Amino acid sequence: MTEKEKVLFQDRVKKLQELRKAGIDPYPSKAARTHTNREAVEHFDKLSEKTVTLVGRIRSMRDMGKISFTNLEDETGKIQVLFKEDNLNSYKNIIGKLDIGDFIEVSGTLFKTKTGEKTIEAKDFKLLSKSLRALPEKWHGLTDTETRLRKRYLDMIVNPKVREMFRKKSVFWRAIREFLTEKGFLEVETPVLETVPGGAEAEPFVTHHNALDRDFFLRISLELPLKRLLVGGFEKVFEIGRIFRNEGISTEHLQDYTQCEFYWAHADYEDLMGLLEEFYRKIVKNLLGTTKVKNEGVEVDWGKEWKRYDYYKLFEKETGLDLSKADKSQLQEFADKSKIQYEKFAGKGRLVDLIYKKIVRPKLIEPGFLLDPPVEVEPLAKRHPKDPNRVQRLQVMAWGTELGKGFSELNDPLDQRGRFEEQMKLREAGDKEAQILDEDFIEALEYGMPPAVGFGLSERLFAVLMDKSIRETVIFPPMRE
Repeated sequence: MTEKEKVLFQDRVKKLQELRKAGIDPYPSKAARTHTNREAVEHFDKLSEKTVTLVGRIRSMRDMGKISFTNLEDETGKIQVLFKEDNLNSYKNIIGKLDIGDFIEVSGTLFKTKTGEKTIEAKDFKLLSKSLRALPEKWHGLTDTETRLRKRYLDMIVNPKVREMFRKKSVFWRAIREFLTEKGFLEVETPVLETVPGGAEAEPFVTHHNALDRDFFLRISLELPLKRLLVGGFEKVFEIGRIFRNEGISTEHLQDYTQCEFYWAHADYEDLMGLLEEFYRKIVKNLLGTTKVKNEGVEVDWGKEWKRYDYYKLFEKETGLDLSKADKSQLQEFADKSKIQYEKFAGKGRLVDLIYKKIVRPKLIEPGFLLDPPVEVEPLAKRHPKDPNRVQRLQVMAWGTELGKGFSELNDPLDQRGRFEEQMKLREAGDKEAQILDEDFIEALEYGMPPAVGFGLSERLFAVLMDKSIRETVIFPPMRE
């Protein structure tokens, strides 16, 4: 606290003590609201002849002697309050002890001032919560991004657009849930704690279970448990849940975030592509009211027919490397020449992925599907029937970033074991993100999993549609000390 903040704090504590001495409870258990501020404003004519009770936080105060005005804000909006000494027995006892930031309850009648402003004239009021710290000034009191994110509750108080963004985030997830439910998918919940982390290439967080006296991993994906449900007889399942990846922070990455994954038996990635265009259009339209969206000044139209990008053709066009022939040494040579950093243990799949992300991906601006990468890039996807060195995978691309990924699921347990074993070799060489061989999942596949397609998208899609970094679209993002 600065010296000025300490003085203000002490002044408010003094007022709090004086209120208590006067027999006033500064923190009562509940309020008796009859209407929201928005309802009072929107139904003003109908309510003008009635006594209404409104609640909210004081956002401004103007003391004019025997009368005073405040702006009262609840979640729905603001309304002006008129206090008159003649109307209120408690006027002198409380008005001077109110501050901007306090929550109050006001009962009275609605009227319009000479300037036409809709106002409630207080006939009675009470304090609901005494604020001991002064709020930051709206325009220059909370401009530092780190402070805004660290004290997000203050950001929400002074910036209504932030609150509106999180209302939209609720709309975003609701649209996803409604769409999948309407298409016959069953929503399920699977464990956050796993004995073997799987379903993605990422370093997991480790935690200890005291009762079982063993370590568990926080899940890095929803994939493997959901595919076990396909083995168990379910045909359409989805989950919306938190996943955790112990990786770096960027404008597109967080360590814990919400992801949706769904799995659809007896379908492949061609069926998936037909579903996804409808899916994304619904999400975007519900969220923004239009399919035309800008990100960093670049507009794309999600309503147009999506493009189909061939992974091998694009890679060769941008790098000159033919992935059907290029070996590890050629990829390393290209990475070195392009100043792309890679670990000594990086295998062919990791090298291809690193080069793709730096050189190829930024060129994919229009919404579309990036199709059929090398098998080394996706250990859980089914091989392409026309080229066993490629897999039936798609990525939803726009604005040079991935906004969802899906593939025809590998259900051959012998092939899956072989790919896990290749991943384990990478782990032994030092790759902490390589996938771990999951014997229980292999055993489940050995009982038989139907042909299926799976897909996942995360809240990165929401951040991109909002044209913000992902940290800004999370209510309380993790921060450095």
